[in-house]
Amino acid sequence: MAEPTVRVSGIVLSSLVFQHVNGDSDVEGLILGESKFEEQITISDSQADNIHIEEVYNIQKHISCLKLNEFYDAVGDVNIDAVKKILADNKEEDVIGWYRQRRNSEQQMTFREKVVHEKLKTSLCNPHMIFVLLTPSRSTPTGSTHKMEYAAFTSRSRLFVNIPVLVSNLGLLESPAYWKASAPCSAGGYRLATSRYSSNFFSSNGLLRDVNDVNAMSDAVQEELQRACRKLEESERLVESLQNDVLTLRRKIREKKSEEP
Repeated sequence: MAEPTVRVSGIVLSSLVFQHVNGDSDVEGLILGESKFEEQITISDSQADNIHIEEVYNIQKHISCLKLNEFYDAVGDVNIDAVKKILADNKEEDVIGWYRQRRNSEQQMTFREKVVHEKLKTSLCNPHMIFVLLTPSRSTPTGSTHKMEYAAFTSRSRLFVNIPVLVSNLGLLESPAYWKASAPCSAGGYRLATSRYSSNFFSSNGLLRDVNDVNAMSDAVQEELQRACRKLEESERLVESLQNDVLTLRRKIREKKSEEP
């Protein structure tokens, strides 16, 4: 049986987290992308070749609903017309799942979410779909730093399993192997932006141009990010110190008032 894996870019995941942190309530929506099977062949001394099949879900875009329970009712029945309205100009076959952002909850699917997931698979005639759950864990007292937990689930014979999520970012920590190109993004804005600036990075034969400049830009971004993190840490330590000073002064004032006759 193929092992499922979810791949998402740091930009898409950041947009989901940003939407959740700046919202006042739970949010849910549809996930667009491409699911495909990849064949990996490894060769070892003991065995000529070992074929490994991996089912990869490439998340390229998300569409949030205006309200909860917008495309399904109280018992979990999916309204396909509401799904089409949410998708607008996007295609139904591009839907590879849906997501939910919950507050003050654990990383587990509820019974209703499981029912909706199964009925969404039936309504869209897509047996390969995923469910992504995002929940905030904690934030600093000043509210400047948030920690978000995320997980992806899929069902096999109505048995829901947790599948790994790989986030593609500027710097990949995994070992450099044969990297496969991600699936093409179906978003019109993405295609417009890439077509506008592709000539700056690719030559007429399709090869990368000025790779060293791109790497230098990436290093500069990392340095700026580290510098900003150090400044943020210093500011939070300063705030913590000021809060301790305020608490100390308040305690002294209370003690002084209690000593007065």
